[in-house]
Amino acid sequence: MADAQATQIKLLGLIDGARGILQGTSALLLCFDESEVRKIIRVCRKVLDYLAVAEVIESIDDLTQFVRDITPWLTRMSKDVDNRQNELTHVVHREILIRCMDSVKVLSPILVCAMKIFVQISEEGQKGLAESAENRNYLAQRMTDEVNEIIRVLQLTTYDEDEWDSDNVTVMRKALSAAQSLLTAALDWLADPRARPGAVGEKAIRRILEYAEKIAARSLPEDQFTIRHAISEIASLADSICELRQAGRYDNQQLAQSCAQKLKYLVGTKETQGMLPHALTNAQRTGGGQHPAHTAGGQLEQAMRWLDNPGQDDGGVGFQALKSLLDEARRLGEQLNPTDRNRMRGLCSDIDRLANQLVDLERRGLGNTPEAHAIRQQLRDKLRELADFMKRVLTEKVVEDYADITTPLKLFVEAVYAPPGQPGREQNFEDKAANLNEHSNRCTSTALVVAKCGPCKNKKTVEGLIDSANKVNQMTPQVINAGKIRLHNSTDNANQHFDNLRKEYSDALIRLRGFVDDAIDTGDFVRASEEAMRRYTNKCEDAIHDNHAQHMVDNTSQIARLGNRVLMAAKNEADNSEEPSFVQRLNNAASQLHSAIPPMVNHAKQVALDPRDQGNANRWRDANDRLLDTVRGVGDAISGIPNLQHAQQHQQNNQFNNGTTNQPNYGQQQYRAQQTQSPRDTHQAYPSSGHSVVEQVSARGPTEPIVHNRLIIREDIPAPPRPPPPVEISPPPRPPPPPEVDEEEETRAFWERYPLPGASGILSAAHNLHQELRQWSSHENEIVAAAKRMAILMARLSQFVRGEGGTKKDLIDCAKAIADSSEEVTRMAVQLARQCTDIKMRMALLQVCERIPTIATQLKILSTVKATMLGSQVVIGPYGQPIDGTEEDEEAMQQLVLNAQNLMQSVKDTVRAAEAASIKIRTNSGLRLRWIRKPMWSNF
Repeated sequence: MADAQATQIKLLGLIDGARGILQGTSALLLCFDESEVRKIIRVCRKVLDYLAVAEVIESIDDLTQFVRDITPWLTRMSKDVDNRQNELTHVVHREILIRCMDSVKVLSPILVCAMKIFVQISEEGQKGLAESAENRNYLAQRMTDEVNEIIRVLQLTTYDEDEWDSDNVTVMRKALSAAQSLLTAALDWLADPRARPGAVGEKAIRRILEYAEKIAARSLPEDQFTIRHAISEIASLADSICELRQAGRYDNQQLAQSCAQKLKYLVGTKETQGMLPHALTNAQRTGGGQHPAHTAGGQLEQAMRWLDNPGQDDGGVGFQALKSLLDEARRLGEQLNPTDRNRMRGLCSDIDRLANQLVDLERRGLGNTPEAHAIRQQLRDKLRELADFMKRVLTEKVVEDYADITTPLKLFVEAVYAPPGQPGREQNFEDKAANLNEHSNRCTSTALVVAKCGPCKNKKTVEGLIDSANKVNQMTPQVINAGKIRLHNSTDNANQHFDNLRKEYSDALIRLRGFVDDAIDTGDFVRASEEAMRRYTNKCEDAIHDNHAQHMVDNTSQIARLGNRVLMAAKNEADNSEEPSFVQRLNNAASQLHSAIPPMVNHAKQVALDPRDQGNANRWRDANDRLLDTVRGVGDAISGIPNLQHAQQHQQNNQFNNGTTNQPNYGQQQYRAQQTQSPRDTHQAYPSSGHSVVEQVSARGPTEPIVHNRLIIREDIPAPPRPPPPVEISPPPRPPPPPEVDEEEETRAFWERYPLPGASGILSAAHNLHQELRQWSSHENEIVAAAKRMAILMARLSQFVRGEGGTKKDLIDCAKAIADSSEEVTRMAVQLARQCTDIKMRMALLQVCERIPTIATQLKILSTVKATMLGSQVVIGPYGQPIDGTEEDEEAMQQLVLNAQNLMQSVKDTVRAAEAASIKIRTNSGLRLRWIRKPMWSNF
């Protein structure tokens, strides 16, 4: 008995020792990782300190010292951030760090050049001092924002796919992080009674107040009042301090101390929480629950889900999404021509009226009546019509506004470099600057509308589109300022400064166009471009009729630009695909288009020289017809479905042409009539280069019946005797089939008896993955089946962690089962990616699935650590929190919850990427994944 007791004591001691080793190792690794992040942040803050000084440098010696001081810190920050991003498991965080670091590398030499031209203009008393100072401040602020974003992302440990950059909470977090980075400089300025106005510290105070106002605008009403009251007090105190110091009075310590105290109370320190962090916490607390999506495509999906599930209470999200969609549609309608604007308003009014009727019926308990079902069907039809109409007008706007993004900048550059003394030089510069500004505003406005109202639901594309549009908007006045500096100062520094900003602006425009092209369907873009080319063709006919050469040049130039845009889209599609037949078909169509543009332009030049020459006009029409045919051929090659009606018309035209000897040339009225046909009619009237999948067979009469030659048939040879019939042997009785297991029914039954997630982070993560997978059937889809098993296993893991049954072995086995399912999801995703012919989709799938094995391994380790705590003196509360436990126990639990959330989010992203990549797999790969969307009623 004594030996048994001693053995038990030794066993408990061994378990406690193992627990200590695991906990200590985990804590050591976590502390080491946090210390590495703090080191990088310390370097980043050092760079921020130097950037704050950039705005007060006014001599070439100070500039030289500034460059000498900041260069090693920039180099160290670049090296540390690059090393850190390679270690991250979240692809989104890695991409943000790479993007921000690349921006810093590009902007740093441009900033030094801007500071150099400012110092030169200041010392020599030349024109453009205000413009150069604005350029310098803009570049310094851009770099400051990028470094602040690096600091914010370095401190993130999880990623929320539903959190967008335009979210109020996200904007508040970024503003708070930037304000906190400026607090030290502001307090140092206030502590120095002889610090002059306009120095780094005073500018830090002003920027802190700007960030505080940005937070206040997105806070709750009660927080708005307190923050804005504090902003007003601090601004008044800062103005008084500046007035006293400007007058040479240094007895301002009392005001400075009061201002410093209010700043600390506003931003927050280690001792005090601060009003801004408190407002952020309140916004996070009240921002729970589901909200309408950020894009029109997502809002349409939410509205349709609301209409398809009359018995489900979605908390009003579907109706709110519908209202948000109508608001965006009305804003889009204000930018359209009167005809399209009236149609948009009519659709919005009809949808609004039907939605209000449906909500009223549901409020009165009549949501399942025939009248309500009829209204739902009308709403579905109207919403689809609205979505198609918005998609069409947006594509047309992209075609028009992005046909040529280089000419306005090229004309502006020519005006900047105009030789001194040229008549009208200043006025020409102002005109070209206004033209560039208008072009930039048009491009960014269209981009923002595409991001908010377009069909694209990809978060990365939409946020990249908004970010690029904002950067182009901010850079346009800076490029104009740099051009004005170069106009008045023909020096090497001015040339270099202008070239730097011009190249950065041009690159930003190209990036913006790339995001816009990614956000719209390429096939729709080609069809809309063809339609626009036909409209410009009609304008060319008007120019020929009116004998207006310049209009002919302008309109044919636009036709050529649109043709080049279609050619660019075709090359991008070909470069993004690895399907040999598709690439060959698309390259052939693109080659024909490329060869069709120069003849049309050359013949148009001849028409412009003599618009009354009908021979030249007819030759241009023939060349233009060929160009339009090749554009349609590109569209057919991209969609893969040629217009069969058009092919039939093409053959009929060929038969007609073969049967006639003398065919008259096109006349102007006949040509215009063909150009003004509807899109469907024009598809018939303009034959393509012929990628037909249906071979046309000419009509012919029935053939004569075949009469066999009796001389050949050998009737005199008797047929061999028929063999005896086989003996029928009855097979043994088939055993009864095993009972079928309906995994879908088991999954549904499991989640019906499981409680909704409350304060448990692990169960909430599992439930979120389950909600994502409900729409897909796991039949013949191993990825969905494995992901559904992972959601169930994670829910059971949360039960074990909370101490609701199960042993240590059960917890560890459950974690191992989750890791095994993770490996299965990763294996199937990688196999699917290898067979995907779309390069972008393949890379997206590989990026999201590559972090699953790492996170799953971490889960096994953390679960083992947690299992050692079961049965110890720590009491587990109802939601998994340790009661009267140690700080190490709480940290271990937080790490486990965080890991579970990351794993479930990664699996969710992998399922989405796999579903998208499944439409572009090789047909001979043998891989079979069926994505069957379940009817919504099957979930209830």
